[in-house]
Amino acid sequence: MKKNWQNALLGPETPIFDALRVVDDASLKLALVVDKENKLLGVVTDGDVRRGILEGVPLHDPVSMIMNGSPQTASVNDDTDFLKTFMRNQGIDHLPVLDIEGHVVGLELLSELLTSEPLPGCVVLMAGGLGSRLHPLTSDCPKPLLPIGEKPLLETIIREMCTQGFQRFYITINYLGEKVRDYFGDGSSLGVEICYIEEESRLGTAGALSLLPTEEEHPIVIVNGDVLTKLNFRHLLQFHHESRARATMCVSHYDFTVPYGVARVRDRQLVAIDEKPELKYLVNAGIYAVDADVVSELKKGERQDMTDVFNRLIADRDTAVVFPIREYWIDIGRASDLELARTDFEKFFGENQ
Repeated sequence: MKKNWQNALLGPETPIFDALRVVDDASLKLALVVDKENKLLGVVTDGDVRRGILEGVPLHDPVSMIMNGSPQTASVNDDTDFLKTFMRNQGIDHLPVLDIEGHVVGLELLSELLTSEPLPGCVVLMAGGLGSRLHPLTSDCPKPLLPIGEKPLLETIIREMCTQGFQRFYITINYLGEKVRDYFGDGSSLGVEICYIEEESRLGTAGALSLLPTEEEHPIVIVNGDVLTKLNFRHLLQFHHESRARATMCVSHYDFTVPYGVARVRDRQLVAIDEKPELKYLVNAGIYAVDADVVSELKKGERQDMTDVFNRLIADRDTAVVFPIREYWIDIGRASDLELARTDFEKFFGENQ
């Protein structure tokens, strides 16, 4: 049972912003909302927070606005083997432990019950692009091998995901792909398993998935090879499962200020002037969780982008959802992005060096 579970206790009037500090605690991963007698009212997970963000709930609102008021719970009398099996079967990674009167007396985390057991699924890293916007740096070096800190970008991505439990990786290669293969080999130097998907022609961000050599049983995580992030991938997979989605797209907030006064016009009449308005968008972050059967439906060797896959799911009225990234994230597409990532690197990734 979690030793510091009392740190997860919050009152229902606690602002969401304060609850975030508890949810983001790597050792807790959720907040327990209780009344004055420590009776459980609900729980708040990372997924609840992200759903609240998507729904526009202000962070100063009380945590009761976003909590799950009917969470799964455990009894103080349940043994470890039962809890482990129950949590795996239910697809949950936490259980508040209650006494017979509903008071919180502990917290069980599946990650601790399983110790360091690796995640069962695989990761596909897209590393076959030309990196045209970074020429001449990419004229003889594939973008994923550009150094950030003391290591190539793609190595940092793999190391970060390895710390979160991933052990099986596929890397798609095309442009200067032999350099990627020569650098990483079979992955044994990093303590992981790496295989390669070689594109004879560039197949887009989804087409290469049709070349996976084996059918997967678990959702596949797909990451563009030029994305640097501190995203919690376990939270992504949990969100994907809870949403019962066939595909989940990670999105990041992008704000853009129009540098002019914008005229609002109706029937040629000027009705207002918005001075330098700020536009807010959710943009595709180049990270996805996709059910294995979605990948199996792709036509082998046909060029497709991930946006094509999502548009098809939308057209078929299948469940496709978005997962907002709250953590550090940068898409390294331009020279200015590369310099910013190098500036940020020590702050966010120095511990993995």
